[in-house]
Amino acid sequence: MNPMAAVKAYQAIQGAGAAGPTGGVGGAQGPGFGELLQSVMNDTTQQTRAAETQMNMAVQGQGSLIDVVTAVSSAEASLETVIAVRDQVIQAYQEIMRMPI
Repeated sequence: MNPMAAVKAYQAIQGAGAAGPTGGVGGAQGPGFGELLQSVMNDTTQQTRAAETQMNMAVQGQGSLIDVVTAVSSAEASLETVIAVRDQVIQAYQEIMRMPI
Protein backbone atom coordinates (compact mmCIF):
# COMPACT_ATOMS: atom_id res chain seq x y z
CA MET A 1 0.00 0.00 0.00
CA ASN A 2 1.50 3.30 -1.00
CA PRO A 3 1.29 6.32 1.30
CA MET A 4 -1.45 7.98 -0.76
CA ALA A 5 -3.62 4.87 -0.50
CA ALA A 6 -3.08 4.89 3.26
CA VAL A 7 -4.16 8.54 3.43
CA LYS A 8 -7.27 7.81 1.36
CA ALA A 9 -8.15 4.85 3.59
CA TYR A 10 -7.70 7.02 6.68
CA GLN A 11 -9.89 9.74 5.20
CA ALA A 12 -12.56 7.18 4.32
CA ILE A 13 -12.61 5.95 7.91
CA GLN A 14 -12.77 9.48 9.28
CA GLY A 15 -15.65 10.33 6.94
CA ALA A 16 -17.60 7.18 7.84
CA GLY A 17 -17.48 7.92 11.55
CA ALA A 18 -18.33 11.61 11.31
CA ALA A 19 -21.39 12.80 13.19
CA GLY A 20 -24.39 13.74 11.09
CA PRO A 21 -26.46 16.91 11.50
CA THR A 22 -28.60 15.22 14.18
CA GLY A 23 -25.54 14.32 16.25
CA GLY A 24 -25.66 10.62 15.44
CA VAL A 25 -23.25 8.59 13.41
CA GLY A 26 -23.61 9.16 9.66
CA GLY A 27 -25.71 6.68 7.70
CA ALA A 28 -22.95 5.70 5.29
CA GLN A 29 -20.99 2.83 6.79
CA GLY A 30 -17.44 2.33 5.57
CA PRO A 31 -15.40 -0.83 5.92
CA GLY A 32 -14.77 -2.06 9.43
CA PHE A 33 -11.36 -1.89 11.08
CA GLY A 34 -10.77 -5.61 10.54
CA GLU A 35 -11.71 -5.34 6.88
CA LEU A 36 -9.38 -2.38 6.46
CA LEU A 37 -6.49 -4.29 8.04
CA GLN A 38 -7.23 -7.32 5.86
CA SER A 39 -7.16 -5.10 2.78
CA VAL A 40 -3.83 -3.56 3.78
CA MET A 41 -2.34 -7.00 4.42
CA ASN A 42 -3.58 -8.27 1.05
CA ASP A 43 -2.06 -5.24 -0.72
CA THR A 44 1.24 -5.76 1.08
CA THR A 45 1.29 -9.43 0.16
CA GLN A 46 0.54 -8.65 -3.50
CA GLN A 47 3.30 -6.04 -3.67
CA THR A 48 5.78 -8.42 -2.06
CA ARG A 49 4.90 -11.13 -4.57
CA ALA A 50 5.24 -8.63 -7.43
CA ALA A 51 8.70 -7.69 -6.17
CA GLU A 52 9.68 -11.36 -5.99
CA THR A 53 8.42 -11.91 -9.52
CA GLN A 54 10.42 -8.94 -10.80
CA MET A 55 13.55 -10.22 -9.05
CA ASN A 56 13.11 -13.69 -10.58
CA MET A 57 12.66 -12.17 -14.04
CA ALA A 58 15.82 -10.08 -13.59
CA VAL A 59 17.81 -13.13 -12.49
CA GLN A 60 16.66 -14.95 -15.62
CA GLY A 61 17.65 -11.96 -17.75
CA GLN A 62 14.07 -11.08 -18.70
CA GLY A 63 13.47 -8.04 -16.49
CA SER A 64 15.06 -4.67 -16.02
CA LEU A 65 16.82 -3.46 -12.92
CA ILE A 66 14.60 -0.37 -12.72
CA ASP A 67 11.48 -2.54 -12.49
CA VAL A 68 13.07 -4.58 -9.72
CA VAL A 69 14.07 -1.51 -7.72
CA THR A 70 10.61 0.03 -8.15
CA ALA A 71 8.83 -3.15 -7.06
CA VAL A 72 11.11 -3.66 -4.07
CA SER A 73 10.69 -0.02 -2.99
CA SER A 74 6.92 -0.33 -3.22
CA ALA A 75 6.94 -3.54 -1.18
CA GLU A 76 9.23 -1.93 1.40
CA ALA A 77 6.92 1.07 1.76
CA SER A 78 3.94 -1.24 2.23
CA LEU A 79 5.76 -3.24 4.88
CA GLU A 80 6.78 -0.07 6.71
CA THR A 81 3.13 1.05 6.70
CA VAL A 82 2.00 -2.26 8.16
CA ILE A 83 4.70 -2.09 10.83
CA ALA A 84 3.69 1.47 11.75
CA VAL A 85 0.03 0.44 12.07
CA ARG A 86 1.02 -2.58 14.16
CA ASP A 87 3.09 -0.39 16.48
CA GLN A 88 0.17 2.01 16.93
CA VAL A 89 -2.25 -0.84 17.69
CA ILE A 90 0.15 -2.28 20.28
CA GLN A 91 0.61 1.16 21.84
CA ALA A 92 -3.17 1.68 22.02
CA TYR A 93 -3.62 -1.76 23.60
CA GLN A 94 -0.97 -1.00 26.21
CA GLU A 95 -2.67 2.33 27.02
CA ILE A 96 -6.00 0.54 27.49
CA MET A 97 -4.39 -2.03 29.76
CA ARG A 98 -2.95 0.78 31.93
CA MET A 99 -6.36 2.36 32.47
CA PRO A 100 -7.77 1.96 35.97
CA ILE A 101 -10.93 -0.09 36.23
